[in-house]
Amino acid sequence: MADNKTKPTEQSVADFIAGVEHATRRADAEVLEAMFRKITGWQPRMWGPTLIGYGSYHYTYDSGRSGDMLATGFSPRKANLVLYIMPGYQDFGEMMDRLGKHKLGKSCLYINKLADVDLDVLEEIIRAGLKDLGKRWPVTPS
Repeated sequence: MADNKTKPTEQSVADFIAGVEHATRRADAEVLEAMFRKITGWQPRMWGPTLIGYGSYHYTYDSGRSGDMLATGFSPRKANLVLYIMPGYQDFGEMMDRLGKHKLGKSCLYINKLADVDLDVLEEIIRAGLKDLGKRWPVTPS
């Protein structure tokens, strides 16, 4: 079985954020970094070259595939902000209805800019996603 390509690195989170070219995306990344740190109480760590993660968990699927992944976090990508906040097990529809402009993947939330969403609702979603993940896999603080 192939190794998980997304692994923790020693890259500086602050340097990564400072290097984000798009000014709005960089400012939003600074807000998200503070928000995730406040919510989790954990220090951020880079996962691969572009993911900022908080905490981690070890998983083993029914298929036998196992690995480690960030518990929650985000990536300020060129096209949008991607938040890794929902394990994909629970329906967060009611909160999503209150969030504002966004798109969903299985466990990712895509936001063009933070001005498009309600930050209080976003905090609720991050907390709920982390709580839901912790019911399934032990989460290790970072």
